[in-house]
Amino acid sequence: MTSPEEVLTVPQRPAGEGEAPDNQLHRNSMGVAGIVFFVVAAAAPIAGMTGLVPSTIVLGNGAAAPGAFLIAGIMLMFFAVGYATMSHHVTHAGAFFAYVGRGLGAPWGVAAAFVSVLSYCLVQTAIYGFFGATVSQKMASLGLDLPWWFWCLLCIGVVQIFGVLNVDLGAKVLGVLLSLELVSMIVTGLAVVFQGGGPNGLDFAASFSPVNVFQGAPGIAFAFAFAGFIGFEATAIYGEECRDPKRTVPRATYAAVTIITLVFSLTSFAVISGAGSADIVNKTLEVTTLQGTPLADPTQLLFSVAGQYVGPWLPEVMSWLLISSLFAGVLAFHNSATRYFYAMGRSGLLPASLGVTGRFKTPVRASVLQTTIGVVTIVAFALAGLDPVVTLFYWFAITAILGLTFIQGLVCIAVIRFFRETRADTRIWNTLVAPLLGLVSIIVAEYLLLSRFGLISGTAGADSPEWEMNATGWCLVALPFVTFAIALVYGFILERKKSDTEVLKEFVS
Repeated sequence: MTSPEEVLTVPQRPAGEGEAPDNQLHRNSMGVAGIVFFVVAAAAPIAGMTGLVPSTIVLGNGAAAPGAFLIAGIMLMFFAVGYATMSHHVTHAGAFFAYVGRGLGAPWGVAAAFVSVLSYCLVQTAIYGFFGATVSQKMASLGLDLPWWFWCLLCIGVVQIFGVLNVDLGAKVLGVLLSLELVSMIVTGLAVVFQGGGPNGLDFAASFSPVNVFQGAPGIAFAFAFAGFIGFEATAIYGEECRDPKRTVPRATYAAVTIITLVFSLTSFAVISGAGSADIVNKTLEVTTLQGTPLADPTQLLFSVAGQYVGPWLPEVMSWLLISSLFAGVLAFHNSATRYFYAMGRSGLLPASLGVTGRFKTPVRASVLQTTIGVVTIVAFALAGLDPVVTLFYWFAITAILGLTFIQGLVCIAVIRFFRETRADTRIWNTLVAPLLGLVSIIVAEYLLLSRFGLISGTAGADSPEWEMNATGWCLVALPFVTFAIALVYGFILERKKSDTEVLKEFVS
């Protein structure tokens, strides 16, 4: 029987330069900034500000929404400590499943791999739906009325081009797009601050006081807040492509969590202050109502504040930056999913053809597979006549967040077990206390997501309790957990039947 250490070894480049394609990613091609661009772009800050924040205000805890984002960021920073510490000892394109596999055993790593790649595929197609609807509406206002799925397919084509080019090029493009959207939000926030806020001034207590944060429906507020951080864990995915991964990945992880926390908490505070914190729920409903439907146009909360405090030109700029933000998000998640497919192909969990790279040392075949999944999903939803936001975006996004949060909990356990057994790092805070606090935070987040799933995904009845859902909702909830159970069995079968072969060749380097 092969030991776990022997099973988890890195395959080397195939012998014979011309006999097989190289299976290595482009080494030393990214630094801290490049990784942070990918990760923060996945959070799509301006899209989150125009989508998550108004919903958090109206359905959650009102003016205290910034406090929910701040607390969620602090809680996830505990997870980041153990995650970053693990990156000193494990460098792998399939970070989650490598960490879980090394800490809990290969079968558990296999299960984590399949849930992770499922979640990344779901969230990318979800953002495609949001992108298609947003661009369709914007272009229709300019006289070019084309269906949402046309813009989705066009975006998929562009993303595929970037998916096969040098990863550093994608990082530079995301850097420009991300910088522009962050500047627009910073300008809006500073304008509100310099003008002393709105009718109620700059009321920090209304937004950050613990008493206010936990009023209203804090469970819903925190569920939305945790959703805003989706994708931050992707820093370790680029470990094989970055310079000095033992230093770059931890720095990028801490930077990404910090930036996302500050962007959502401080910008939302500025927007709420600008609109007036005392009656923010009614004001949000007033500006986001479209044809009598509350929250039908949530972009208008940020846009109205920007127009009032900066100038009428900024909302127009922001409407285009929202589109670029969504594009950056799908590109970032495309890269995450393709690297998981690549790592799983290289490990023998999926066809080996996925585990090779092309001319630019990027996983071309894995990228094409991810693109195919996106095209099939978009076409299926279009033919079924389903709404790209109400169904595609909300169904898939919350399901993906549920799956990734579950795997994050496993990573916390794996980190603790790995360091307890190997003693590779004996710092108590990094290897035990912070991962335990992270695990508690993840459990809380998972509970909030599960208990509010029907409300967030739109699969609950109008007058139903938060936990009740229709059949679609229950199927979506079950998807990541059923996938995990099946993949776990598959992992144990592979370990027992093929432990002396090259199956599960490598989880770590």
